[in-house]
Amino acid sequence: MKTRDITLHINEEKYNLTVDANQTLLQVLRSIGSTGTKYGCGTGECGACTVLVNGKTSILACLTLAALADGMHITTIMGLEKDGELHPVQQAFIDRHAIQCGFCTPGMVMKTISILEENPNPTEDQIRHELEGNMCRCTGYEKIVDAVQHARDMMKGETR
Repeated sequence: MKTRDITLHINEEKYNLTVDANQTLLQVLRSIGSTGTKYGCGTGECGACTVLVNGKTSILACLTLAALADGMHITTIMGLEKDGELHPVQQAFIDRHAIQCGFCTPGMVMKTISILEENPNPTEDQIRHELEGNMCRCTGYEKIVDAVQHARDMMKGETR
């Protein structure tokens, strides 16, 4: 098996790693202890492995070869909390009771951050469309959509 030396910046920590040519970013993340990023389907269908690249673009870590992420800044759910403060999206999911079993939550939160980075004022229809690739078997999505709207409002300094 061919290997490659890469550098990843994961949650603001630099990692110099040797990875197999076919190793996914998800496998690397979990191997270094970043277990908040979940392995769901392994085929890009569920969104449980969603992470942010370079601060705002969401990708599916199960479909991304680690070698292709060389030099990138990766943020996982474990890198959102700063100085004891949750990210506003994390807080919105708590405030709106958008967490059931919690398995999909890391991917939902990371995707929500990406949605709000791209469009700070999405409509309900836009939110639903953007979340289509993230599966949840517990909530029925109503509370998740409510949490995204709440995060949107919180990040604009509004309350509802």
